[in-house]
Amino acid sequence: MANPYAGEVGVTLDGVTHVAKLTLGALAELEAELGEASLMDLVERFEAGRFSGRDVLALIVAGLRGGGWKGCAADLVAVEIGGGTVGAARAAAELLARAFALPEGG
Repeated sequence: MANPYAGEVGVTLDGVTHVAKLTLGALAELEAELGEASLMDLVERFEAGRFSGRDVLALIVAGLRGGGWKGCAADLVAVEIGGGTVGAARAAAELLARAFALPEGG
């Protein structure tokens, strides 16, 4: 089970829930993958609703890898992500939010 106080988000792949977390290493990997000047630029894109499928996929992969998953983006091509495209976008947004803020009430 994901612990929001530790910045974790549950991501379901083919019916199995995995813990995702944007660790410092995962954040660095994400920054390099997306070629952003800063992670705050990515946060601003999500807040403005200007994110792409590539952004969502990169965030999900980085978060899963930060949670210990050993896969890569290519491994997700044929995988059913819980909640579909909208669920993936929500998980990506939650990963970003939890990486930079405490959960509500925290």
